[in-house]
Amino acid sequence: MVEITEATSIVELAVIISEALEAAGITATLSGGGAVSIYSHNQYMSHDLDFVTSADPKSLLKAIAPLGFVRGSAKRLYEHPRTKWLVEFPAAPLGFGDLYIPDPRSIESLQTVHGSLRVITPTLCVIDRLAAYLYGFDRQCWDQAVMVCRSHLIDWDAITSWAENERLEPKEVERLRAEADSQA
Repeated sequence: MVEITEATSIVELAVIISEALEAAGITATLSGGGAVSIYSHNQYMSHDLDFVTSADPKSLLKAIAPLGFVRGSAKRLYEHPRTKWLVEFPAAPLGFGDLYIPDPRSIESLQTVHGSLRVITPTLCVIDRLAAYLYGFDRQCWDQAVMVCRSHLIDWDAITSWAENERLEPKEVERLRAEADSQA
Protein backbone atom coordinates (compact mmCIF):
# COMPACT_ATOMS: atom_id res chain seq x y z
CA MET A 1 0.00 0.00 0.00
CA VAL A 2 1.24 3.49 -0.88
CA GLU A 3 2.10 5.67 2.09
CA ILE A 4 0.71 9.19 2.26
CA THR A 5 3.24 11.72 3.55
CA GLU A 6 3.58 15.49 3.80
CA ALA A 7 5.39 15.32 0.45
CA THR A 8 2.51 13.58 -1.36
CA SER A 9 1.31 15.89 -4.14
CA ILE A 10 -2.36 16.63 -4.74
CA VAL A 11 -2.28 14.52 -7.93
CA GLU A 12 -0.67 11.59 -6.11
CA LEU A 13 -3.20 11.84 -3.29
CA ALA A 14 -6.12 12.00 -5.71
CA VAL A 15 -4.82 8.89 -7.52
CA ILE A 16 -4.26 6.99 -4.26
CA ILE A 17 -7.82 7.73 -3.15
CA SER A 18 -9.36 7.09 -6.57
CA GLU A 19 -7.63 3.72 -6.90
CA ALA A 20 -8.60 2.69 -3.34
CA LEU A 21 -12.22 3.56 -4.04
CA GLU A 22 -12.22 1.70 -7.37
CA ALA A 23 -10.65 -1.35 -5.67
CA ALA A 24 -13.52 -1.27 -3.16
CA GLY A 25 -16.05 -1.17 -6.00
CA ILE A 26 -16.90 2.49 -5.45
CA THR A 27 -17.25 4.83 -8.41
CA ALA A 28 -16.27 8.35 -7.37
CA THR A 29 -15.38 11.21 -9.72
CA LEU A 30 -13.03 14.03 -8.78
CA SER A 31 -14.65 17.39 -9.44
CA GLY A 32 -14.46 20.95 -8.14
CA GLY A 33 -11.29 22.72 -7.10
CA GLY A 34 -9.23 19.52 -7.02
CA ALA A 35 -9.86 19.03 -10.72
CA VAL A 36 -8.93 22.68 -11.32
CA SER A 37 -5.65 22.17 -9.42
CA ILE A 38 -4.79 19.18 -11.58
CA TYR A 39 -5.80 20.78 -14.89
CA SER A 40 -4.18 24.15 -14.09
CA HIS A 41 -0.94 22.42 -13.04
CA ASN A 42 -1.42 23.88 -9.54
CA GLN A 43 -1.77 27.45 -10.76
CA TYR A 44 -4.85 27.23 -8.55
CA MET A 45 -4.34 25.14 -5.42
CA SER A 46 -7.40 23.57 -3.86
CA HIS A 47 -7.63 22.81 -0.16
CA ASP A 48 -9.71 19.70 -0.69
CA LEU A 49 -10.53 16.89 -3.06
CA ASP A 50 -14.23 16.48 -3.92
CA PHE A 51 -15.10 12.98 -5.12
CA VAL A 52 -18.76 12.85 -6.16
CA THR A 53 -20.26 9.45 -5.37
CA SER A 54 -23.43 7.66 -4.39
CA ALA A 55 -21.57 5.46 -1.91
CA ASP A 56 -22.60 5.65 1.72
CA PRO A 57 -20.25 7.11 4.37
CA LYS A 58 -19.65 3.70 5.98
CA SER A 59 -18.44 2.20 2.68
CA LEU A 60 -16.31 5.26 1.97
CA LEU A 61 -14.60 5.09 5.35
CA LYS A 62 -14.00 1.35 4.94
CA ALA A 63 -12.27 2.04 1.61
CA ILE A 64 -10.04 4.91 2.74
CA ALA A 65 -9.39 4.14 6.43
CA PRO A 66 -6.56 1.74 5.50
CA LEU A 67 -4.87 4.76 3.89
CA GLY A 68 -4.96 6.58 7.23
CA PHE A 69 -8.08 8.73 6.74
CA VAL A 70 -10.49 9.41 9.58
CA ARG A 71 -13.90 11.03 9.63
CA GLY A 72 -13.71 14.81 9.85
CA SER A 73 -16.05 17.43 11.25
CA ALA A 74 -18.81 16.76 8.70
CA LYS A 75 -20.56 13.53 7.68
CA ARG A 76 -18.86 13.14 4.27
CA LEU A 77 -15.55 14.87 5.10
CA TYR A 78 -12.33 13.00 5.87
CA GLU A 79 -8.91 14.02 7.14
CA HIS A 80 -5.46 12.47 7.11
CA PRO A 81 -2.79 13.34 9.71
CA ARG A 82 0.00 13.65 7.13
CA THR A 83 -1.64 15.76 4.44
CA LYS A 84 -3.11 19.23 4.39
CA TRP A 85 -5.84 18.28 1.91
CA LEU A 86 -9.27 17.30 3.11
CA VAL A 87 -11.30 14.75 1.19
CA GLU A 88 -15.00 15.33 0.72
CA PHE A 89 -17.59 13.10 -0.89
CA PRO A 90 -20.48 15.21 -2.23
CA ALA A 91 -23.50 13.05 -2.94
CA ALA A 92 -24.22 11.98 -6.51
CA PRO A 93 -25.42 12.72 -9.10
CA LEU A 94 -22.50 14.42 -10.77
CA GLY A 95 -24.05 17.62 -12.04
CA PHE A 96 -23.30 21.08 -13.36
CA GLY A 97 -26.36 23.33 -13.26
CA ASP A 98 -29.03 21.39 -15.17
CA LEU A 99 -26.49 19.03 -16.79
CA TYR A 100 -26.30 15.68 -15.03
CA ILE A 101 -24.02 12.75 -15.77
CA PRO A 102 -26.35 9.77 -15.25
CA ASP A 103 -23.57 7.17 -15.28
CA PRO A 104 -20.32 8.40 -13.71
CA ARG A 105 -18.56 5.36 -15.19
CA SER A 106 -18.89 7.17 -18.53
CA ILE A 107 -16.18 9.53 -17.28
CA GLU A 108 -12.94 7.95 -18.45
CA SER A 109 -10.09 7.74 -16.00
CA LEU A 110 -7.09 9.98 -16.54
CA GLN A 111 -3.81 8.07 -16.70
CA THR A 112 -1.13 9.88 -14.72
CA VAL A 113 2.45 8.98 -13.84
CA HIS A 114 1.07 8.00 -10.42
CA GLY A 115 -1.77 5.81 -11.68
CA SER A 116 -5.40 6.05 -12.73
CA LEU A 117 -7.69 8.88 -11.64
CA ARG A 118 -11.41 9.20 -12.33
CA VAL A 119 -11.76 12.95 -12.83
CA ILE A 120 -14.10 15.13 -14.85
CA THR A 121 -12.74 16.20 -18.25
CA PRO A 122 -11.16 19.62 -18.73
CA THR A 123 -14.32 20.74 -20.58
CA LEU A 124 -16.57 19.54 -17.73
CA CYS A 125 -14.19 21.23 -15.30
CA VAL A 126 -14.74 24.54 -17.11
CA ILE A 127 -18.51 23.95 -17.07
CA ASP A 128 -18.31 23.12 -13.34
CA ARG A 129 -16.48 26.38 -12.63
CA LEU A 130 -18.91 28.36 -14.80
CA ALA A 131 -21.83 26.84 -12.88
CA ALA A 132 -20.20 27.86 -9.58
CA TYR A 133 -19.60 31.34 -10.99
CA LEU A 134 -23.12 31.65 -12.36
CA TYR A 135 -25.05 30.21 -9.41
CA GLY A 136 -22.63 30.88 -6.56
CA PHE A 137 -21.60 34.36 -7.70
CA ASP A 138 -17.99 33.34 -7.05
CA ARG A 139 -15.54 35.39 -9.15
CA GLN A 140 -12.61 33.09 -8.41
CA CYS A 141 -14.47 30.29 -10.24
CA TRP A 142 -14.39 32.38 -13.42
CA ASP A 143 -10.64 32.78 -13.00
CA GLN A 144 -10.28 29.02 -12.44
CA ALA A 145 -12.22 28.33 -15.66
CA VAL A 146 -9.80 30.61 -17.51
CA MET A 147 -6.81 28.75 -16.03
CA VAL A 148 -8.13 25.39 -17.23
CA CYS A 149 -8.94 26.78 -20.69
CA ARG A 150 -5.39 28.06 -21.02
CA SER A 151 -3.92 24.67 -20.13
CA HIS A 152 -6.11 22.28 -22.15
CA LEU A 153 -8.05 21.88 -25.36
CA ILE A 154 -11.66 22.69 -24.57
CA ASP A 155 -14.81 21.64 -26.42
CA TRP A 156 -16.26 25.11 -26.93
CA ASP A 157 -19.35 23.71 -28.64
CA ALA A 158 -20.16 21.71 -25.50
CA ILE A 159 -19.66 24.79 -23.33
CA THR A 160 -21.83 26.91 -25.63
CA SER A 161 -24.56 24.25 -25.61
CA TRP A 162 -24.44 24.01 -21.81
CA ALA A 163 -24.53 27.81 -21.50
CA GLU A 164 -27.57 28.08 -23.78
CA ASN A 165 -29.38 25.45 -21.70
CA GLU A 166 -28.52 27.38 -18.53
CA ARG A 167 -29.70 30.63 -20.14
CA LEU A 168 -26.25 32.14 -19.87
CA GLU A 169 -25.72 34.97 -22.31
CA PRO A 170 -23.64 33.85 -25.34
CA LYS A 171 -21.43 36.89 -24.83
CA GLU A 172 -20.25 35.36 -21.53
CA VAL A 173 -18.87 32.29 -23.33
CA GLU A 174 -17.27 34.60 -25.89
CA ARG A 175 -15.76 36.64 -23.06
CA LEU A 176 -14.39 33.48 -21.41
CA ARG A 177 -12.85 32.31 -24.66
CA ALA A 178 -11.30 35.72 -25.34
CA GLU A 179 -9.87 35.88 -21.83
CA ALA A 180 -8.52 32.33 -22.11
CA ASP A 181 -6.94 33.12 -25.49
CA SER A 182 -5.23 36.23 -24.11
CA GLN A 183 -1.90 35.81 -22.37
CA ALA A 184 -2.85 37.77 -19.24
